[in-house]
Amino acid sequence: MAASQSTWTYLTNHAHVLLCLAHEPTARLRDVAERVGITERAVQTIVTDLEASGAITRIREGRRNRYRLHHQIELRHPVEAHCTIGDLIEMTGVPVTGRASGRSSGSRAAGANGSFANGSGAPAADVRPGESR
Repeated sequence: MAASQSTWTYLTNHAHVLLCLAHEPTARLRDVAERVGITERAVQTIVTDLEASGAITRIREGRRNRYRLHHQIELRHPVEAHCTIGDLIEMTGVPVTGRASGRSSGSRAAGANGSFANGSGAPAADVRPGESR
């Protein structure tokens, strides 16, 4: 990226963490932090926020955690309050792992290196559901 280009993104770190947990519900927070590009402590704070809002539930499995996303929860800002977490996941095309029931969210799978369809560690958000690259 050229030095003159801005580094802002369309989605917040909360959305990035949520999408990573949708893709890999048993991910270590250290791995989520690396993928999102923030500290592990920041991810811990975000997971606490998501849990407090009812967006996710943390389930202890031995020494690990599994995160269950609640796809029916509405997004928080008034501009997108008509959408749900499930809509966000579907819109970004993140492949969802371990979802027992409900709509299928995206059809793209992560590559061999764990990256999403755009080749990066972050979900691709520039393709609408049903469109192909």
